[in-house]
Amino acid sequence: MGVRTSGSTVTKDNGPSAAEGPSAAEGPSAAAGPGLDPDDLPDGLVVADETGRVVTFNAAAARITGIDPRRALGRPLERALPLQDLEGRAWWQLTSPYGGLAIRRGQPERNLLLGGREVLVSARYVRSGPTGPVQRLVIGLRGTEARRRTELSHAELIATVAHELRSPLTSVKGFTATLLQKWERFTDDQKRLMLETVDADANRVTRLIAELLDISRIDSGRLEVRRQRVDMIAAVRRHVQAQTTAGQRPDRFLIRMLEPLPDLWADPDKVDQVLGNLLENAVRHGEGTVTIEVGPAAAATGTDATGADATTPEGTTVTVSDEGPGIPEESMSRVFTRFWRGSKRGGTGLGLYIVKGIVEAHGGTITVGRAPAGGAQFRFSLPVAAPAFMA
Repeated sequence: MGVRTSGSTVTKDNGPSAAEGPSAAEGPSAAAGPGLDPDDLPDGLVVADETGRVVTFNAAAARITGIDPRRALGRPLERALPLQDLEGRAWWQLTSPYGGLAIRRGQPERNLLLGGREVLVSARYVRSGPTGPVQRLVIGLRGTEARRRTELSHAELIATVAHELRSPLTSVKGFTATLLQKWERFTDDQKRLMLETVDADANRVTRLIAELLDISRIDSGRLEVRRQRVDMIAAVRRHVQAQTTAGQRPDRFLIRMLEPLPDLWADPDKVDQVLGNLLENAVRHGEGTVTIEVGPAAAATGTDATGADATTPEGTTVTVSDEGPGIPEESMSRVFTRFWRGSKRGGTGLGLYIVKGIVEAHGGTITVGRAPAGGAQFRFSLPVAAPAFMA
């Protein structure tokens, strides 16, 4: 029986094959199994028979390892795929798949070395019975690029958090130490100013910690939505009032209301988080008048923030637009990713990533585009949904 991979076939005179497949006479276009060709698999696949010789070596394995399948097929596994652990020890001798414990079923995925390059390797031992000899050894191979990207993202998150925490904590420490040591030397106004600065920096640290918790919940799919009746127009007015109280000119904001609005059941705290982030983004990075339009959203089909097809159910839509320079076309696909900060630096670059996670946790959609006045335009829609006690 022949087992083919990457256009090569290893023929066995007797015994079961490593994988059912076509003979050499059937040609390379035939599948190695019912409707499946090893070369169609996205991950590397290497199969060794009961004698430890390689009988399958697919195209992905060749790409990941840099080994020519024709050199690997028919050779002993430890020579065809000379894996080492991170300490330089021969992995096949350490694990001994053919002579180890008879109850062992495989090896979990781990990082190993192959000719100086790192690969992720897992193995499955196929036995003739619960404690029988190994008839087939199936090895899965994957590159480390995806894991490296994840590790790089985590490292960047840690670096960003450390940078953002250091500044306010240094301020808090400095002012509190100064007040404790020289309390009598300061006037009441000076004390109040320093305490207000400490309070503002403490709030900044609290917001950053809340952002980190939100990211953790979004990434793990554990972001909880506690739906209550939400008055979106009142919420928008409240956030505009907060901006004017903080020093923005009242005439910089324009609120447009398209009524009647359907009853909206959403998480009020998270809706406030979305509105606050989008308004702050428009004020900080935009220019001119910031227009907030609230209206009903009829069921419609369009594209979401990633460009994929999405259907928006009946609900409420909020659009926040400014008259600034806007977002370059080449950057719009990255607006809702981590650490995107646009043309102006500042902040953690996590706000819009969290906004997108919150909106999608409600079953809604969010998009970014160019406003009629040329600035950035963010539009999110939340479905009507149902209260938490009816969910």
